[in-house]
Amino acid sequence: MTVTLVVATLVLGAGTFAFRFAGPLLRARFALSPKAERLMATSAVVLLAALVGTAALMEGAELAGIARPAGVAVGGVLAWRKAPFVVVVLAAAATAAGLRLLGVP
Repeated sequence: MTVTLVVATLVLGAGTFAFRFAGPLLRARFALSPKAERLMATSAVVLLAALVGTAALMEGAELAGIARPAGVAVGGVLAWRKAPFVVVVLAAAATAAGLRLLGVP
């Protein structure tokens, strides 16, 4: 069991390194059109927004309630206003915790 875990960790680490190393190497060999580059940038934003939306609104198969989305909204507004990361995280956590302390699900 331990050997399998160590081997799996090493393989995962090598694969991750290979993917990260391949990016700069292949970037010089392939040229993407400006339209494709815009599409890839937009796709990354859409995927990140979907991840945030899912994590903020759902807890397993159930809705997460109001406190978590409210905390995410506060964090999103502060991030949009370019607040320091620590302030964003602490304000989002404090909002969710405060609402839960008041009994809001």
